[in-house]
Amino acid sequence: MSTLSIRNLAKTYFDPYAGEHVTAVRDVSLDVEQGEFVSVVGPSGCGKTTILNMVAGFIPHSGGEILLNGKAIDGPGPERGVVFQSFALFPWKTVLDNVGFGPKMRGVPKAERDKIAHEYLALAGLTHAANRYPNELSGGMQQRVGVVRALANNPAVLLMDEPFASVDAQTRMTLQEELTRIWQERRPTVIFITHDVPEAVFLANRVVVLSKGRVLDQIKVDLPRPRIWDDLIEDDTFKKLSAQVLHMVRSA
Repeated sequence: MSTLSIRNLAKTYFDPYAGEHVTAVRDVSLDVEQGEFVSVVGPSGCGKTTILNMVAGFIPHSGGEILLNGKAIDGPGPERGVVFQSFALFPWKTVLDNVGFGPKMRGVPKAERDKIAHEYLALAGLTHAANRYPNELSGGMQQRVGVVRALANNPAVLLMDEPFASVDAQTRMTLQEELTRIWQERRPTVIFITHDVPEAVFLANRVVVLSKGRVLDQIKVDLPRPRIWDDLIEDDTFKKLSAQVLHMVRSA
């Protein structure tokens, strides 16, 4: 059984400006396996973030169903970690306490949650920043904290909504490499929303292309890991896959 099963998912909402109902997502079906990294791409307005928000339980769906380990999703829950485009850290908490927040909410004793937080900070190369506050960190470091904060709660699925869009190009490439390294070590199940086609191909095992609220196609990414930009940027297979996905997105 898949970790996440989406069946005939639909979302319709009333647009008060247009004075009519709008269908943002229509008849989407998708299975995500345990430990799989799936990138979702498509033109603006195709339903990418709407789908992620329904999986997160932030908004209800209008039709179909979403099953996580066989159970229907009907609201937010700790088994789904979310990393947003904005850093979304608690500014009054240290980095250590930010990462330990999820375990704290689950009732994990302080000594144990500090141990968990230190483990994940070490995984992201942030041990030295444990006692700092978010405003003392660079944007790239803040987003790395955001990623490991979500992972520290041991979610069944990690949902990432364009998490690297607000950092500069060089930092973004570094974060992409860090994420693939962390994924390879811990193998979380990831759904990653992005507008950036090379990013989608670089990160994923599979790229899902959306168009007008539907799944247009799915492309398997059979590239070796670990993935380093210096190795892949001129790789023929990487360039071919990126061109294939980009053509689909543009045609959508």
